[in-house]
Amino acid sequence: MQPLVSIIIPTYNRKNWVVKAIDSALSQTYTKIEVIVIDDGSTDGSYEYLQKLYGQKIILQKIRQSGVSKARNTALDLAKGEWISFLDSDDFFHTDKIAKQISSLQENPHYKIAHSEEIWYKNGVRINPKKQHKKMGGDLFAQSVKLCSISISTVILKKEILVELGNFDENLPACEDYELWLRITAKYQILFNAEYLTTKFGGHIDQLSKKYQAMDRFRIYALKKLLVNTQLNIEQKTLVKDSLKKKLQIFLNGAKKHGNLHEYEAFKTEYKDFLH
Repeated sequence: MQPLVSIIIPTYNRKNWVVKAIDSALSQTYTKIEVIVIDDGSTDGSYEYLQKLYGQKIILQKIRQSGVSKARNTALDLAKGEWISFLDSDDFFHTDKIAKQISSLQENPHYKIAHSEEIWYKNGVRINPKKQHKKMGGDLFAQSVKLCSISISTVILKKEILVELGNFDENLPACEDYELWLRITAKYQILFNAEYLTTKFGGHIDQLSKKYQAMDRFRIYALKKLLVNTQLNIEQKTLVKDSLKKKLQIFLNGAKKHGNLHEYEAFKTEYKDFLH
């Protein structure tokens, strides 16, 4: 019996982009799916447009604008699937994405989360990922501490992982996926499919990486949270502490250089125990 897969798509003012994402989810060769779209307070008529276009083909809900973490968590509360697959509104799935991942997971039942290769476009031009972004499987904790090692639109995971470890942190307006992967990779091995199953688009002016300056502020928060709230082994703790100290020094140097003295003093005080 094939398990139900819940595909979760958050969107905000991307009426034209999100249609391609939704269509790619509905066009999967794996048919036992539900597509949940959360409109995070759009003002461009997205909700009405999608309601008219798709009707009962998708589960559509509009919430007060609260950020991508709240949008995904709202969808997770609605999700009935044993497996969860995330899709950003500016990306799309290849038609056999879910089928191939479910097949791989059924062949390797000790894994509860998988990701795959993806094709990257930036400003309409296909780009090759840098060496540091090379995807792999197995123990990804060390890699996940350094950077966001898993692209969210490539992931499929068992919902029970989120029940156990918690959903997205709604205190984070960005890097929420980085924080979640830290918690997951600290405990779980990751299955990797080397096929290109997702296409990712970047470069838009509304991307979170362009909205917020000094994104390391959110990674610093995530690393501290991990140290305080998660049971780590000695090697994991050392990795996290070293990375936290390094990111703090870079952030503080940047804040001082740009004259953000209030922020400099606030971070120096809050994280003083991790600077030595």
